[in-house]
Amino acid sequence: MMQKIEHIGIAVKDAEKSIALFNLLLNQEPYKKEVVESESVQTIFYQNGPNKIELLQGLSEDSAISKFIAKKGEGIHHIAFAVEDIVAELKRLKEAGFQLIHETPKLGADNKLIAFVHPKDTNGVLIELCQER
Repeated sequence: MMQKIEHIGIAVKDAEKSIALFNLLLNQEPYKKEVVESESVQTIFYQNGPNKIELLQGLSEDSAISKFIAKKGEGIHHIAFAVEDIVAELKRLKEAGFQLIHETPKLGADNKLIAFVHPKDTNGVLIELCQER
């Protein structure tokens, strides 16, 4: 079962410029910066009350984030939902007819297991499932 919105992911061209912008906007520093080598992405996390924002910068031209920015520009990339049991949730969604980008969870940023649901089945919004490791 989906518990809450875990974070909103925002694709950015330049992490350092975006950090300066969000530091000013949110009046705080990020609580975590992390490179996810398997996705070729730099992640930057902000906590804002009970909500989190993840800035994502592609580290290579062939990363999913770089391709997203080339096609659509900077902006909201995905909405992530916290789940208790990611394997069960992926099974439930697949049985309900959703197209999954990942059939099995993989290691993501911020100590999470993650998987994505294709935006074709979710009104054009990329959905990420996250489970604490």
